[in-house]
Amino acid sequence: MEKLTALIPTGNEIHNIEEVIASVNFADEILIVDSYSTDGTFEKAIKLANRVIRKEFQYPSSQKNWAIPQAKFEWILLLDADERVTPELKDEIISILNNPPKDIVGYWIGRKNHFMGEEVKFSGWKNDKVIRLFKRDFCRYEDKFVHEEIIADGKIERLKNKLYHNTYTSLDKYIEKLNKYAWWQAKDYDKKTGKLTCYHFIIKPFWGFFKHYIIQGGFRDGVIGITIGYVQGYAVFMRYAKLWLLRHNRK
Repeated sequence: MEKLTALIPTGNEIHNIEEVIASVNFADEILIVDSYSTDGTFEKAIKLANRVIRKEFQYPSSQKNWAIPQAKFEWILLLDADERVTPELKDEIISILNNPPKDIVGYWIGRKNHFMGEEVKFSGWKNDKVIRLFKRDFCRYEDKFVHEEIIADGKIERLKNKLYHNTYTSLDKYIEKLNKYAWWQAKDYDKKTGKLTCYHFIIKPFWGFFKHYIIQGGFRDGVIGITIGYVQGYAVFMRYAKLWLLRHNRK
């Protein structure tokens, strides 16, 4: 059986750290890369993981790309702290590691997303998937501030089972994270966005809501769906508002 490193980046995740580590207890190495947490995450992780290292956080892809070469074993299972490996997914991963195909360097894993305590079945999150099981020396994240994904030097397949993803525990946390991401998105979009107009501040935010709530079936998720739709529209507006501030050297 191929050995496995479970790699978990953390930053003030005291409410998640025990459960996420417990869900990867089958890994041969549990490696925590902590961005100088101040809530006890680091101290708790030292007691539970095989290795805990620290690095000042800049943005997600840079943190992960620094962390990947630190893994002891070639196969890596990378999890965010709010994700959990289910028993079914665990069995599937172990089966692959028992006899890994030589031509595959990584696997897409679907996610069952939860928001404010409920599973989100539509709203644009239905087919969410991420590359999280991969070979250390063949995969890196693209260097962008948000929505980063693995760039693989080889073939990628998909696993049948999904991660449990407790995406946002509260509406406040959701908006807080989107506000933070809006600054990063502004930096990404600065290179590919021309002059900012009403199109960016009115039409695109409305389209963000319409896409999630109508086209992607958010209305079928009830209150959760309309909340996601509204907040996604707000997030689009904030992206361009912060891009405007960025271009005018303001905060």
